[in-house]
Amino acid sequence: MATAPAPPTNSAPGEPLGATLPRLWTRPLVAGPPGPCGCGCALTEDTSDGYDVAWFAEHVIGQGLDPWERWLVIHALELRPNGAPRFRHVLAIVARQNGKTYLLTVLCLYWLFIERVELVLSTSTNLDYAREAWEEGCNLALSTPDLAVDLPPSRNRGIYQAQGQQRLTTDLGNRWKIGASNRRGGRSLSIDRLVLDELREHDSWKAWNAAVPATNARPGSQIWGISNMGDDAAVVLDSRRDASLAGTDPALFIAEWSAPPEWRERVHKATDAELLEALAAANPNLGRRISGEALLSDGRAAIAAGGEELAEWLTEIMCIRIRSRNPAIDPGKWADLAEVVDLAAYRNRTVLCLDVAPDGQHATLAAAAKLPDEESVPEHLRGRVAIDVVAAWSGPRATADLRAELVDLVDRVRPRRLVWFPSGPAAQVAADMAKRKGWPPRRVRLEEIRGEVPAVCMGFAEQVRSSEVVHPDDALLNAHVTGAEKLPRGDQWVFSRRDAADGSASHVDGAYAVAGAVHVARVLPAPPAPLSIG
Repeated sequence: MATAPAPPTNSAPGEPLGATLPRLWTRPLVAGPPGPCGCGCALTEDTSDGYDVAWFAEHVIGQGLDPWERWLVIHALELRPNGAPRFRHVLAIVARQNGKTYLLTVLCLYWLFIERVELVLSTSTNLDYAREAWEEGCNLALSTPDLAVDLPPSRNRGIYQAQGQQRLTTDLGNRWKIGASNRRGGRSLSIDRLVLDELREHDSWKAWNAAVPATNARPGSQIWGISNMGDDAAVVLDSRRDASLAGTDPALFIAEWSAPPEWRERVHKATDAELLEALAAANPNLGRRISGEALLSDGRAAIAAGGEELAEWLTEIMCIRIRSRNPAIDPGKWADLAEVVDLAAYRNRTVLCLDVAPDGQHATLAAAAKLPDEESVPEHLRGRVAIDVVAAWSGPRATADLRAELVDLVDRVRPRRLVWFPSGPAAQVAADMAKRKGWPPRRVRLEEIRGEVPAVCMGFAEQVRSSEVVHPDDALLNAHVTGAEKLPRGDQWVFSRRDAADGSASHVDGAYAVAGAVHVARVLPAPPAPLSIG
């Protein structure tokens, strides 16, 4: 029986240890009294090959698995009553630097030397990452007597590394190959065990469609995907994670070590102790092989920096899914600024801004007003810019509905300004924005925002960062603002209107609409004071 090892402790007094159990996972089908896993499940040596893997690591290789790794293999390698693997697909999500390279190395060696499968293929979007685990495996095979005896007696001992190919072959011809995650990786092969490392980097299905079908003809084949968390571009990771969490297919397994998603907004206000507790959920080796002090220091720096640095830290170290790895607006700061303000009392300070998505499938009309520094305004709101969404349209008739309703909406609100971006996708409704008899309504001035678009976007980000705006916590607006990515223009940037993964139209018209409204509202001259009589 393999027992959980006690890895070196790297924790300070009072510092939490990383969680051995993931936050989310697929429960075993096996029922009964608690088995030797240690987590309370009923899995035993007869119902999971994971115990053999753990024993192999500790007693053959000489380096046992860490507690979370042992837990993972026990649960992921659950067996059906006929002895076949229960799971065809295994998805493990865990923060960086928690030991997944060693775990993959152990698994590949176990499959090769113990299970004696014909072909193991491990891939990564960066071939060097796959090579790292493979080279460690080759070194262990050569230096471990019980494995070396099963290597061929040739001079290279079954290790081939030339012409861009790497493989380790046993004396019986079992092979472990590595490859890049691309449209060619795995094609023309028949794969028994497939490892897809860094699954979050799969921004299309090309690599998946090249490798996974190569396992279809192999009985008992298994695909392991392992990664830290991703963003909207991680289409494969998202799909496999959603399918696994749905629990409708008993052949799908997931184990996710992650901080709860609400920490995306909470990190700015958290104490060090609270942050460490959240980090422990995503870093099972915290306090063992990973220093909590180091994670906390890096986290505080990322939180202070915001933007891309914070986004990467959230996905890689907290394992929290985000919309974008290069966000224009800090989602945590944005969440902190939610407060509803009725702009009806500030019509003489209100600016409306209209924007349209590139595909014409969405449009937003937003309002903003800089609140006066007067006693009639709550002290904490004085001088800040309040935002609201007046209307939004979606679907194939979005622009048609916009044209049909725009005049009545503007006439009802009667803002000081109605602004738009004529050089952007809103050009689709340029004819409706042009001045004509009866348009715009009396006392409403129509303005175009042209060359200052970077100032609009960057200024809005600064206003959020400085807590100078408040918003109504509208779901659509939240999605557009927190999903907006930076598109560089020299030393400046604007909100990208294209998806970073596939170049498709991205709906950020809500972000452009509120940014444009805020930009003009900030510089709008104060309304004239009412005339006094007497």
